[in-house]
Order: sequence, then structure tokens, then C-alpha cells
Amino acid sequence: MSMSDPIADLLTRIRNANQALKPHVDMPASRLKRELLEVLQKARYIDGFDLLEDSKSGVLRVYLKYTPERERVIAGLRRISRPGLRKYVKAKQVPRVLGGLGMAVISTPKGVLTDDECRRENVGGEVICYVW
Repeated sequence: MSMSDPIADLLTRIRNANQALKPHVDMPASRLKRELLEVLQKARYIDGFDLLEDSKSGVLRVYLKYTPERERVIAGLRRISRPGLRKYVKAKQVPRVLGGLGMAVISTPKGVLTDDECRRENVGGEVICYVW
């Protein structure tokens, strides 16, 4: 059976593994998921990810990041735009998450960008999620 919201599944798997203090989590791969994980890695919310080959589309292994005291780097993840209700913003309306302490991940014509990059590039798009 096909999944109706693979991005929500990605965020839930990361959230659950993060709560359980797991070193990594595996999930089915897709191009959008890889782009989203690249943004999280660039913003230093995760240590990295690998694409493992299988007979289908592949498997993404996400390595979660913790402080030396074993505290979580990702305090929260929230899916904003979902299949039943898409959320789009213009370049001037790009949201700030927790007054700039978190970040919004936005799918734009220039690729998947953070809220700061959207403001710098003056581009809007679909708000995928908030991370803090």
C-alpha cells in the first residue's frame, strides 16, 4: 500500500528515533527526502545520511546528532504543508520559527531552502516543516 504523506513519515521516524536516543534511523528514499536531509545536515541538525541501495528506490540511513552530554540537537519537528492542506508563502511572508532560533524548510523553484536562504534569494514556496 502506498504512503499518503512520505515527508510526515520521515519527520515522524526522525522524531521517534531522536526521542529514543538512537544513533541512526532508516527509511525509504526519494529525491525530496534527500534534499530535505541535505538542508538539515547543512544546518547541523543531523550528522549526515547515506543512501543504501536495495531492489527498490533505496534506503536512507539518517545519523542523528546529540551533544557530548547526550542531549538532543533536534528539540522539535512539525509538518506544516500536508497533502490535505498545502501551505504556500510569498517571499515577503516567509515565517520565522521561534523568533529565529529554529528554521522553516521551504520547497521553492530554486530547490529546498531554509527560511534564511529564501529571504536572501527573495523567493517563496511551499512550507514543508519547522525544525527547532
